[in-house]
Amino acid sequence: MARTKGKKEGRSLFPEHGPIADNGREILLSLKNIDITFGKGENAVRAVQDASFDIYKGETFSLVGESGSGKTTIGRAVIRVNPLATGEIDYKGVRISGKIPHALDREVIRNVQMVFQDPAASLNERATVDYIISEGLYNFGLFENEADRVRKVENIIKEVGLLPEHLTRYPHEFSGGQRQRIGIARAMVMEPELVVADEPISALDVSIRAQVLNLMKKFQREDDVTYLFIAHDLSVVRFISDRIGVIYKGRIVEVADAEELFDFPLHPYTHSLISAIPIPDPRLEKNKVQYVYDPSQHDYSEDKPEFVCIGHDHWVYGNKKEIEEYKAIREAGVPVKAITIGDPETAAQEQAAAIDAAEAAAEAEFLKAPVHDTGSFWYALLSFLLPIPGFIAGAIFRRHNHMRNYKACKKGALIGIITVGAILAILGLLVVAAVI
Repeated sequence: MARTKGKKEGRSLFPEHGPIADNGREILLSLKNIDITFGKGENAVRAVQDASFDIYKGETFSLVGESGSGKTTIGRAVIRVNPLATGEIDYKGVRISGKIPHALDREVIRNVQMVFQDPAASLNERATVDYIISEGLYNFGLFENEADRVRKVENIIKEVGLLPEHLTRYPHEFSGGQRQRIGIARAMVMEPELVVADEPISALDVSIRAQVLNLMKKFQREDDVTYLFIAHDLSVVRFISDRIGVIYKGRIVEVADAEELFDFPLHPYTHSLISAIPIPDPRLEKNKVQYVYDPSQHDYSEDKPEFVCIGHDHWVYGNKKEIEEYKAIREAGVPVKAITIGDPETAAQEQAAAIDAAEAAAEAEFLKAPVHDTGSFWYALLSFLLPIPGFIAGAIFRRHNHMRNYKACKKGALIGIITVGAILAILGLLVVAAVI
């Protein structure tokens, strides 16, 4: 049974329905060429680059990639925690990124909730479960009276598989799986339309994971909840997702329906992720040929890459030559075999060769920097003692791409200038004081 919808805070600022895609489905959330950058100037890190995808109402869209690829960064941008450098995020066709009115910001919080990866760190240890679940109800006035609030909280705690007597307890009194259920209850009591689930099962025991996933699917069936599911475990993602987006170093490289992606993993990085899925057979797993992704295989020096739909609602990142190859593979209609089993000797040789190639590429990337670009402490010290020559040396280093040495000289010279200025100021004050 679906839960009864609670009282809302006046008239919604979002339309009843979002825009309709070419395939006839309603777009609930749309990311358009977003960049997310941390830091400023030379120390800036571009965590997400030109990411674009749509999430349709009522579906589970999974975002997968290795650790540090930018999955959580995008999830936190959707809930307006991480600001965008460029691009925009639309919810039902209304922009929710950047500076927006306070009333619209509250509507985003009301409609978009998040289930966090660590159920222990995301719950207030000093608050009872009753208050943790009720906090959103209090903030948005989503209950008629105290009896209505108690009813809503007791109903949701039962729906996640806990008991009303648990409401008077504190988070530390529960197991990891029970804490995650509390986190889900806290999100679902707000009756959101979109839930960002940031690896909600990665911190849980294997025996508990299926229970939590089944619980989330139950809410989706009953309340038509849409999920942005962030994960790295493709064996789980395959069976819970409607569509999957693959992200590598902050860039979306492939988006397709779940079965489409597993049958036709066209981008080499997607191929490598699928080949890394463990096989529950020790003999087969031992002889599995591991595919290691080597980014140097792409030549984007002249033919620049784009994110293109090759048909079948399948999007891939590549240059014109690669896109033509991907289209040919897809139109042939023969599923791509991402996981292969070979004889032990051949498998070991192929895996060693792939690892050697990846290590060679990494070494080549490292050797691009000049050998003597060490950023030595002595450069900074000499620049501190001789600021003007330090600035000149820094400029020479920069011209020859010795960036570490340049930064050392620049830092030392700046500190030297400031120190000399401070000493002169103090001496000037002393002279004035002596004259007076």
